[in-house]
Amino acid sequence: MILDGKKVANLRNEQLKAKIKTNNLKLTTAIILVGDNPASLSYVNGKLRACKKVGIEARLIKLDESITKDELTNEINKLNEDKSVDGILLQLPLPNHLVGKHFINLINPKKDIDGFTTINQGKLFQEIETIPPATPQGIMNLIDHYNINLEGMDVLVIGRSQIVGLPVAKMILDRNATVTVCHLKSKDWQIYSKNADLIVVAAGHPKLLTADLVKEGVIVVDVGINRVDGKIVGDVDFEAVAKKAKYISPVPKGIGPMTINALLENVYKVKMEGN
Repeated sequence: MILDGKKVANLRNEQLKAKIKTNNLKLTTAIILVGDNPASLSYVNGKLRACKKVGIEARLIKLDESITKDELTNEINKLNEDKSVDGILLQLPLPNHLVGKHFINLINPKKDIDGFTTINQGKLFQEIETIPPATPQGIMNLIDHYNINLEGMDVLVIGRSQIVGLPVAKMILDRNATVTVCHLKSKDWQIYSKNADLIVVAAGHPKLLTADLVKEGVIVVDVGINRVDGKIVGDVDFEAVAKKAKYISPVPKGIGPMTINALLENVYKVKMEGN
């Protein structure tokens, strides 16, 4: 069965739109884009469209690639202090002369709708209520929609980033699964993949996971986004693995829409908690 992220995200977005309208809320988020990276611009445009559909005002703060550290700091501080702005998102990656982690942590954690600040990620690992990182939360929302019970499962997460791999491993572990985290430098990670009940792949390597590396009835969540011959593909050899999988998410129309939905829900969460 296909884990249809686009369908589920559309459903959740409609539910969110209704809640915003019912509560007569005015939600505003600021999206900071530095430079003219085509991929980043495409992602930002997708977020802007999604905000509009659910009734969230999105302010695009477009800054020149040559912006200085102090200038970007000032822009973030202004948004932190602006009471009309509920959420702030800094589109990554930044130009080489700017360090992404530094600027992420300048964002007020109460407005950090990406869930990337050290404080929000620290709370996640301490099992304290927080703003969750969008992609891992999107993955969990998709799993829950299809009533997949993670308790007791052997789960493999391929990828160790602080954006996806590590936080989603913690979220799955909190559901009482047994979680192994591997990456491209791991020795013999294929041993784990062949025995896993659920595999989350977020390595950024096209067709990394092939049919011979999974067992019958496996559940596969593909987070990879790669451009191959002008097409967007994931980290999984989709057509071959789908023949063995009980559930599998496609790329595109899988985790991408779920990530954007989680971002929108985070804006609502921030507002309702009075931050």
